[in-house]
Amino acid sequence: MTFLDFLANQWPMEIPQERVSFYDFSMSDLTDWLQGQGKEKFRAQQMFKWVYGSRVQNFEGMLNLSKDFRTEMAEKMNFELPKLVNHRVSVDGTQKFLFDIGDNKTIETVLIPSEGRLTLCVSSEVGCNMACKFCYTGKQKLKRRLKASEIVGQFVLVEDILRPQDLKISNIVFMGMGEPLDNPEAVFKAIKILHEPFGRNLSRRKVTVSTSGLVPEMHRITESGSRLAVSLNGYDDASRTSIMPINQKYPLKDLLKACQDYCRNTGDKVTFEYVLLKGITDQLDHARKLASLVRPVPCKVNIIPFNEHPGSGFERPSDETINAFHQELMDLGVHVLLRRTMGRDIYAACGQLTSEFDNKPLQMDISNSKLSRTNHLRL
Repeated sequence: MTFLDFLANQWPMEIPQERVSFYDFSMSDLTDWLQGQGKEKFRAQQMFKWVYGSRVQNFEGMLNLSKDFRTEMAEKMNFELPKLVNHRVSVDGTQKFLFDIGDNKTIETVLIPSEGRLTLCVSSEVGCNMACKFCYTGKQKLKRRLKASEIVGQFVLVEDILRPQDLKISNIVFMGMGEPLDNPEAVFKAIKILHEPFGRNLSRRKVTVSTSGLVPEMHRITESGSRLAVSLNGYDDASRTSIMPINQKYPLKDLLKACQDYCRNTGDKVTFEYVLLKGITDQLDHARKLASLVRPVPCKVNIIPFNEHPGSGFERPSDETINAFHQELMDLGVHVLLRRTMGRDIYAACGQLTSEFDNKPLQMDISNSKLSRTNHLRL
């Protein structure tokens, strides 16, 4: 026995217990955790009501809990959330939030206003492994997957900002930074937490999970009761593979079969997202091939004009080309919507989100596109 071992035996060191985050717990998780601490399970309901209902974020303010309980829990649990670093507002009312999640890592979250709703586009990862060539996030590559508390935190923090205006988020879409199905445990736990009746009580029908096509994980969207959106962006395997490497592993045959399974099991339609890249995916012949491709799947197609970002190598089609593509799909009987480009001037539009870094662009001139001001989409 060494001298250090002798000392350790004589005076064993007590390792401090790391506090857990309240925002990582669903109701059932919190009930189990409290019972493991020797506490009554009904305390979980009380805590959910205080935190999500009354927005009390410390045990001192939870007045129907005993003083001893509050003191003990304060040593074991925290209510820490990501830190707001920046908040920008677009000319169209879109709001973008930059959050610090620690370790010099940041994520962006976007609030999109439309008729009768406020939709929050949340991030699930810092960066992304999918490497879709038209996406700014993909250039980062994956830095870290978010915890459920960091996903829930985006929702809670933005609603806190909206509260003085007596506004609430009506919908949530997992279309921000990262591939949601590359982080399924945290994503679907966050959905469960936000759905809790004693918490925020957000309907699962108001939640949309978008995927680039991680086919083996797509069944989780069905099981969660959420809506499915698929980032399609190609009219055949060759066109899709050229801009979305994941298509090599899970080609369109497998992806469309998973979409048909979703429709059969839920009775719901799939939303296909299709990015228009000048000269690459925006021709009338491409529209015809796209219509043929998606016909076997109950669906609607959202066409999204490309949103520029530095070093992309792609261009946005002209408004005339975009409108012609849209009209061709309508003439072919496709349920199609031309997505209004929201937040493009502050780099908050689809495909433009990324972490903070030196020389990151903050503003874009959008005065040359009428489509930025006229069309709209209800997700």
